Amino acid sequence: MVKIRLSRGGAKGRPFYHVVVTDQRNKRDGRNIESVGYYNPVASGKDKRLELNVERVKEWVGKGAQLTDKVAALLKEAGKQQAA
Repeated sequence: MVKIRLSRGGAKGRPFYHVVVTDQRNKRDGRNIESVGYYNPVASGKDKRLELNVERVKEWVGKGAQLTDKVAALLKEAGKQQAA
């Protein structure tokens, strides 16, 4: 099954996540099919907290990919950012 989930990067104490499309059997930071954005929970100043290609996410969901709970919340937040 294909999932859209977070893949962790960054340094110790400074997490940075890529939003990736991957098979659920792959490791968290393992091989992915496509990267559709990023999430920086500790962004400050001019750094962007969230960048998400909403069109690609919706396309993958249309093909049957499932969102994790956190990615679903981020998608909702990205929709609010685009509306503003």
